Amino acid sequence: MPAHNESTLWRTQNFLRDRTLVLRLVSRAKIGPTDVVYDLGAGGGILTDALARRAGRVIAVEKDPALVTRLKARFHDRPNVEIRHADILAHPLPRAAYVVFASPPFDATSAIVRKLTSAAAPPRDAYLVLQREAADRYLGRPRQTLAGLLIAPWFSVRIIHRFARSDFAPSPAVDVVMVRMRKRGPPLIAGSDARLYRDLVVALFVSRIPSVGAASTRLFGRRVSRRLLYAAQIDPASSPSALEFSAWLRLFREFARLPSGLRGAVAGAERRLRRKQRRLQKIHRTRVPRDALSRVSRRESASSHLTHPIFATVPDLWIAFPRTIPSVPRISRSS
Repeated sequence: MPAHNESTLWRTQNFLRDRTLVLRLVSRAKIGPTDVVYDLGAGGGILTDALARRAGRVIAVEKDPALVTRLKARFHDRPNVEIRHADILAHPLPRAAYVVFASPPFDATSAIVRKLTSAAAPPRDAYLVLQREAADRYLGRPRQTLAGLLIAPWFSVRIIHRFARSDFAPSPAVDVVMVRMRKRGPPLIAGSDARLYRDLVVALFVSRIPSVGAASTRLFGRRVSRRLLYAAQIDPASSPSALEFSAWLRLFREFARLPSGLRGAVAGAERRLRRKQRRLQKIHRTRVPRDALSRVSRRESASSHLTHPIFATVPDLWIAFPRTIPSVPRISRSS
């Protein structure tokens, strides 16, 4: 039986081990003495410590009660650090300006990114440690993805660091990067049009029909579809994943000019997709007790935790399970 102060949570984890590397990453971020920074999934506190040296205030959020106890002991004399015992997915985000700098669990990537990018007040910047394949999908490469399109009008994404697997203890079985998600100002699509844009993208991207032309014909009729794609300068034979983000922007701007009755053909597409997602279950490569890793977190090398589920290579569940959901074959071709 584990000691009363040890975690009984089960989660495969990888802890950043190099304090010098962490300090260098934080020093390269756009963080200053007036910033409030959220460390989501603070783990042993290696990121929290580095952030506290630069930021005006650091909010370290951790779900594991054993780690929370150690965090509070470690930072009891740091007045600019606040430790909060909470689930990062349930913890409310602030309304005032803030930055996120974190290495969250890989199996929560899509939920965390969705929480940050859909917040009433999104972070100015989000620096996140992600599995490389997940980062590539937010970047929309090598082919466009639904996950990338759903945030691209409001956030720019780029990789700012590529980790060596030896940077973690234990070493992960996947490649890991840090991305910077920067809030666009102004956004490329107004907030009032966000739902309409997202519904259009989802409706065309998850269609069983392989081409944009055929999918839009089914939604709007042949005559309207031809006029719409011609105005947007899009080849009707193109697949959704073959279109650049700029082409999707042109398509949406033409679509937004259609009569409301035609625009209603895509209404609720994203909401229906989210309902399908909630019925999915994630599968983990391995599960080891966090207690086995808690010894690592006691050392200075302990850090914010990482996990690697089998489908953590993707940022959203509808991409993670393409071959098990017959209603979304289009997504499988983008992966």
